[in-house]
Amino acid sequence: MTKQAILVIDLQNEYLPTGKLPLVGIENAAANAAKIIANARENDIQVIHVQHVFAHGEMPVFEPNSNGIEIQKQVAPLDHEVIIVKNYVNSFLQTNLKQVLQENAIEELVIIGAMSHMCIDAAVRAASDFGYKVKVVHDACATLDLEFNGLKVPAAYAHATLMAAFQFAYAAVISTDDYLS
Repeated sequence: MTKQAILVIDLQNEYLPTGKLPLVGIENAAANAAKIIANARENDIQVIHVQHVFAHGEMPVFEPNSNGIEIQKQVAPLDHEVIIVKNYVNSFLQTNLKQVLQENAIEELVIIGAMSHMCIDAAVRAASDFGYKVKVVHDACATLDLEFNGLKVPAAYAHATLMAAFQFAYAAVISTDDYLS
């Protein structure tokens, strides 16, 4: 049987409606993530949390020692669970994530969290490139409305575009209900 881990990316207070970078549908995504995490804990599946922290003044979000960097309460790590602190979009870049996965003989990652178009995207592609089997639970991820060159892209479209790209070449894309069944 393939050894699996849940990779919970950046479900932090910064993305809540009270944060500096609120995401569309973050409460629903976090509620689904909490179900997946609870299921993992019940079934002795490793849960790995990723926490984004920027250097002071580097960006106006995820500042050290701020409430924004705190992991949301409903998905908070247990004392024995690994927390990977990252300073870049990609959870693998200049972190020990790959080492943790290797030490635990992880072959498959189930990825949940935020933002679909940034940190989830980077982690999914990197994990796939490193040879991990990847599943993305689409309704346990969230993003925000985007704009490029005067074109406004609703969060739902940005999210769907990324999920379609993952499904095409990088990952199985499933719902929370499908994962839990």
